[in-house]
Order: sequence, then C-alpha cells, then structure tokens
Amino acid sequence: MDRVSGIQAEWRRERPDLDVSPQGVIGRLHRLAAHLTAELTVVYERHGLGEGEFDVLAALRRAGEPFERAPGELAEHTMVTTGAMTKRLDRLVAGGLVVRRVAEGDGRRRVVALTARGREVIDAAFTEHMANERRLVDLVPAADRPALEVLLAGWLAAFELPRADRG
Repeated sequence: MDRVSGIQAEWRRERPDLDVSPQGVIGRLHRLAAHLTAELTVVYERHGLGEGEFDVLAALRRAGEPFERAPGELAEHTMVTTGAMTKRLDRLVAGGLVVRRVAEGDGRRRVVALTARGREVIDAAFTEHMANERRLVDLVPAADRPALEVLLAGWLAAFELPRADRG
C-alpha cells in the first residue's frame, strides 16, 4: 500500500458517501511529478541553471540558427508571463548565456539570442538531461511506455488543445 492508498482508505472510512477513486490517479500523478521534477532539476543545477533558465536556453537552441527568438515568443514557448520571462532573461544575460539585441532588418523588434557560451551550456545540459530522462522512463516497463505516452498525450490535449481540435 502506497501513501495515496492510505489516504484513500482514510477518506473512504471518513466519507463513505464520496467516490475517492480519482485520488488514485491524481494523487499519484501529483506525487510522481514532484519526484520527477526533483530528479530533473539536479541536472540543470549541475550546469548552473534553474528549471526556467534551462527552458529558455532550450527554446532558443530549438529555434535553429541563429538561435534567437523574440521575448514574447520565448514566453509563449515556455508558458510563462512576460514578467517572469524578463527575470529569467536578466539572469541569463548576467551569466553571459544570452544577449538581447535589435533584430536584423527591423530596428523596432528586439530578440534574445544564445551566446557561444550559452550554446555550449545548453548542449551539454540537454545531453545530460536526455540521459537522465531515459533513466527515469526506463523505470516503466518497456511494454507499457507506448500506451502510457498515448494516455498522457490524450489527457494533456484535453487541457491544451482548442476545443475544436480535441476530437
């Protein structure tokens, strides 16, 4: 019996009128998310990054040459407010990992770009991050992984896709 089972048993005893079965899924996902986050952030920290800084550098690296995006685009890609993005960018600029500059060909538009050092850091961090994610996913039996991915993708779509696209 895990902790969630124990909590459910107590609620069943105290509130037999309620169906507490959703806790079996939500409670375990919540606890699993906390464990996974703790395991992932260790890698970011080894590279001098927080989770937010890693996300920004990864979004810039995924953009391809010249590894730049507008600040608003970065906020959208990393799902944070523009205010939170400004704080992340300030830390990354101070660390020499990104620069803010005027976009080529449009003096009114600003972009954030990876520096050479920023690219080295994110490439090293992402390489280790993928090995770490492999280690974590390998805790799930290989035969179960495809079904788990489909289930999670479908559930996530219920929150992230526009209603018309949810099928």
